[in-house]
Amino acid sequence: MSKESFPWQDYLAPKFWPSWLGLASMRIIVIMPYRLQLLIGKIIGHAFYRIATYRREIVQTNIALCFPELSADRQETLVKEHFHSLGISISETAMSWWGSETKLRKLVTFKGLEFVDKALENGTGAIMLGAHYTTMEISGRLIALDNKLAVSYQRLRNPLFNHVTLNARKRMLHRVFGRDEIRASFRYIKQNHLMWIAADQDAGIENSVFVPFMGHLAATQTVASRMAKITKAPIIPYISRRLDNAQGYAIEFFPPIENFPGKSLEEDAICTNQLIEEQIRKAPEQYLWVHRRFKTRPEGMPKLYKGKPRRRKK
Repeated sequence: MSKESFPWQDYLAPKFWPSWLGLASMRIIVIMPYRLQLLIGKIIGHAFYRIATYRREIVQTNIALCFPELSADRQETLVKEHFHSLGISISETAMSWWGSETKLRKLVTFKGLEFVDKALENGTGAIMLGAHYTTMEISGRLIALDNKLAVSYQRLRNPLFNHVTLNARKRMLHRVFGRDEIRASFRYIKQNHLMWIAADQDAGIENSVFVPFMGHLAATQTVASRMAKITKAPIIPYISRRLDNAQGYAIEFFPPIENFPGKSLEEDAICTNQLIEEQIRKAPEQYLWVHRRFKTRPEGMPKLYKGKPRRRKK
């Protein structure tokens, strides 16, 4: 998909200068050695942990809810490790958008790609079921090095970042669909293509069901069930993991989920949540805990998060 022309004149106002500084910093990070990129990301994450009080409280709440077996000290350590991982994801996003393909190939090992290949050989297309890991952006780039991959895209509030992000993904990927292009994405899969989805975030009760996630009821999207039912494509779970000691990334695909979709949306949502939970526990700091996963609550149940996110005045 071709990228859009860049309207420079729209983004020269002073309110965009911090965004430009951030983007310039990301471009500089790309030319650094990989180990240094990770270190800088970790420092950014540590600073974020110190100053982002509202987000830190969300992470602390999520970790306490999902890992009650851990001591208070171990929970707080996991919170810090998550922010480090979150900061590293900024460096990884820069690598994804502007990094050398040659260097990226040296950083990744794949396992289970035969499950994707078989689905495409059978002409059914495939739905790649992921989750919101901090490695999400770079794993998409790494998978797309040798695979025609499509994703859906939600518009960002910052118009400059939105334009840069959208153009970067259009360069990296085969197709990028807006959230309102549901039918187009279904047609794409039916044309024997690979589509990435992640339905693990709280998007409200519409098109969601309440089922357990990490031991608590969570509004869980039913998009995987609907896509599988309409397209007849297999659901292939996958996990992307950042390895220790700057060893790169391991991306693993698993066998297609059997008997999916099942008898009910609840049954399918329980199945996908359990798959995601299993992978989260292998590297819990790499899951996106800054999201209010339990924001939407069943009627009569108390809210779990304090306060509201601060909105910038327009």
